[in-house]
Amino acid sequence: MPREFSRIDRIGDQMQRELAQLIQREVKDPRLGMVTVNAVKVSRDLGYADIYVSLLSTEELTAESPEVKDSISVLNKAAGFLRGQVGRAMKLRVIPQLRFHFDALQGYSRRMDSLIREAVGDKPAVKTEDDNQSDPESNA
Repeated sequence: MPREFSRIDRIGDQMQRELAQLIQREVKDPRLGMVTVNAVKVSRDLGYADIYVSLLSTEELTAESPEVKDSISVLNKAAGFLRGQVGRAMKLRVIPQLRFHFDALQGYSRRMDSLIREAVGDKPAVKTEDDNQSDPESNA
């Protein structure tokens, strides 16, 4: 019977926590916005780790946005420093190469949510007991 979480999954989760703290506290580049580390996928041989990040912004961002390109380039340039810090914090013998990618999933989910709201409206999907009592048509 396989274990619930593999070693690779645990390393990815720990790496996500460490990178989130390191990026927030140690990377001091003004071009870097408010970055959230959404996921870390580590290869089975620990050769590389793909880090998916999103940026906090008022407008909708895509991978081609200048803010996103600047932030990803800053993170990729700081990858060596971050790799060393993660290696010290996690005490791993093999530290994966870090590759940063923009995670467009948040924008996609926001768009899908707005499309669903547009199609269905803002009424709740299930009526509650209070709604049935206050609606005069349901009592008739």
